[in-house]
Amino acid sequence: MAKSSGNDSMKKNAVFVFSEDQLGYRFSDTHPFNQKRLTLTVDLLKEMNALSSSDIVVPRIATDEELSLIHDPQYIEIVKKASLETNDTTVYESYGIGTEDTPIFPHMHEASASLVGGTLTAVDYVMEGKSLHALNLGGGLHHGFKGRASGFCIYNDSSVAIKYMQQKYNARVLYIDTDAHHGDGVQWSFYDEPNVCTISIHETGRYLFPGTGNITERGTGEGYGTSFNFPIDAFTEDESFLEIYRTALREIVESFKPDVILSQNGADAHYFDPLTHLYGTMNIYREIPKLAHELAHQYCGGKWIAVGGGGYDIWRVVPRAWSLLWMEMNDLKTPEGNLPKAWMDRWSKESPVPLIPTWMDPTPLYEPIPRKAEIMEKNKQMLDKALYALRNQQSYKNHQ
Repeated sequence: MAKSSGNDSMKKNAVFVFSEDQLGYRFSDTHPFNQKRLTLTVDLLKEMNALSSSDIVVPRIATDEELSLIHDPQYIEIVKKASLETNDTTVYESYGIGTEDTPIFPHMHEASASLVGGTLTAVDYVMEGKSLHALNLGGGLHHGFKGRASGFCIYNDSSVAIKYMQQKYNARVLYIDTDAHHGDGVQWSFYDEPNVCTISIHETGRYLFPGTGNITERGTGEGYGTSFNFPIDAFTEDESFLEIYRTALREIVESFKPDVILSQNGADAHYFDPLTHLYGTMNIYREIPKLAHELAHQYCGGKWIAVGGGGYDIWRVVPRAWSLLWMEMNDLKTPEGNLPKAWMDRWSKESPVPLIPTWMDPTPLYEPIPRKAEIMEKNKQMLDKALYALRNQQSYKNHQ
């Protein structure tokens, strides 16, 4: 469990940013983005005795000034106005809201600003030395743009947080995105920025929203070479995913040498996810935070902020994946065996699908992929191409 003490001079290991207000980011009863996954995750962690009230920090609401670090003031005003007028949505569609993906809902501005404020709260805890790590599972809305909502994301909490860290703490930031969808909003926010490095491992845009994230998207101007994309093939399994993640992350971190790591932890690369076509299992969600944690201590004095993101099988995948993330942050042993019986009993009646009773997935989870070798080889070639320029640069430096 997170180390805590009444003595403020003793740094906590990690803080968990959460309040019931984060559940207010809700498009509709049938929309795939469902914040009930936060309730399920918090309840699972409490049943594991891995989360106590002393670990939880209540998020603040981001101010308009903070939101405008990334978003146009005009866009912020449009979101506020739309929050009060949910009838005529056509006027707002050019701003990406009132669409099928990102419909308008009451108090939309306040709910969105609360998620951004949660990530800023996490940032301040880490950057001011109150905790080594901080987690805001309500964040990770990586598709939001400067003046437009996109892909379920109204404001982009990660982009705001990165700009905030630059301005307030003069930080050199590494952003890691393992959501199955390309982290486009964050990438484009810092595409010409040399002190922000963005890494996105995602399903290729040939099949999946938002259709971007090619290996040729490498940054521009002074930021050229600080944008890295690893578009993996549909039906990619754990072994190939983790090879790309581990290889890319180690080489990029060694070259970029960040002051702080911000990781986006979408849980939609899993086989069960209804919106994507990847074949990940719970194994990747056990391994992803391990390496981020290790590198944060190796290069950043432990400074690691993590946010949530995608994840649309809210019953069988997200609670387990995000619980493993929090446990890794707190140096808790990876749980094995069965989930707590009380949690299973409480939620199995409500779940529309049979819950997975164990921490790791049953094997086999799916029929063997006939193209496995071909997919792995294709992904390996993509990895080598994506890292080619970086490796050449490192080779040149080593020979100086």
